[in-house]
Amino acid sequence: MGLQCGIVGLPNVGKSTLFNCLSNAKAQAANFPFCTIEPNIGVITVPDERLNKLAELVNPNKLVPNTIEIVDIAGLVKGASKGEGLGNQFLGNIRATNAIIHVLRCFDDGNVIHVDGSVDPIRDKEIIDTELQLKDLDTVEKRIQKVEKMAKTGGDKNAKRTFDTLSIVKSHLLSGKSVRTAPISEEDKEFIEDLSLLTAKPVLYVCNVDEASVTTGNDYVNKVKEAVKDENAEVLVISAKIESEIAELESYEEREMFLADMGLDESGVAKLIRAAYRLLDLYTYFTAGVQEVRAWTITKGFTAPQAAGVIHTDFEKGFIRAEVIKYDDFVRLGSEAACKEAGKLSVEGKTYVVEDGDIMHFRFNV
Repeated sequence: MGLQCGIVGLPNVGKSTLFNCLSNAKAQAANFPFCTIEPNIGVITVPDERLNKLAELVNPNKLVPNTIEIVDIAGLVKGASKGEGLGNQFLGNIRATNAIIHVLRCFDDGNVIHVDGSVDPIRDKEIIDTELQLKDLDTVEKRIQKVEKMAKTGGDKNAKRTFDTLSIVKSHLLSGKSVRTAPISEEDKEFIEDLSLLTAKPVLYVCNVDEASVTTGNDYVNKVKEAVKDENAEVLVISAKIESEIAELESYEEREMFLADMGLDESGVAKLIRAAYRLLDLYTYFTAGVQEVRAWTITKGFTAPQAAGVIHTDFEKGFIRAEVIKYDDFVRLGSEAACKEAGKLSVEGKTYVVEDGDIMHFRFNV
């Protein structure tokens, strides 16, 4: 589906270190590859043990996981919203992403100089928030100028709804708050969707901590959680230093031993990838056959024809039915044939809403 998450953060917060660790995400995803499209864009696999389990049962010729693009967005300085530094490039890169991973420095280290002279993740967050909000405010005000006249003449109902929605968003931005928390309905969001407002994007806050705080957090992390409690945003605690050490280990077994010694059940990178997937409100369904076991990305709420369309548009156009097996049933019974015999294969029509983990086979005619 070409989904992108952009990693943002001020200099020396660990943003690029985390991105570089993601280049070794294959370590947490059964040695699936990482590839670089451009120097600052990587395609990483989404760790999913269900895919590996299906492969054990089916023994396919090929295994294809879900992927997400991670973009290391550089160039933010104060004044970016006015084009200072690499501001325009930075903001343009964020606009192209589906979600934001905001890295905050939550550790003290005299050897790592902070760009503002002291460690304060809340201040750092507000610097980036402010730049994004100012850019959104500029975008919103320009659109208001275009629709205001039509809205006031009353001849276009959509113009009136758009103007009213924009007015609420403008007021919200002026109060120093991001669009994602603005008091507008899902229906009204459609009237501003084409603006691709930066602060309307879902956000994941990543607190980069020292090794001692990776399992317990610290005061900086607590302050971040308190600051974002009304944003409906997830906060993830990761040590970029630990992740960089994991990335240097050669074998899967070495990495597992290292994690065990640190008291961790999995790497922070694996948690970050899965959190990014959740952030985009995505589900996974599977196709499983001897030629290929594959994970497919869909948006939560997709119907069977929409899910089929992710494979090929012809599948959606000519959709007849979907044959569905629940993941737990497949694993418990061991094969598609066994599921059929046990009555655990259901035939679903166009209104079926796909559930996370469904194993599907589509019938279509074009």
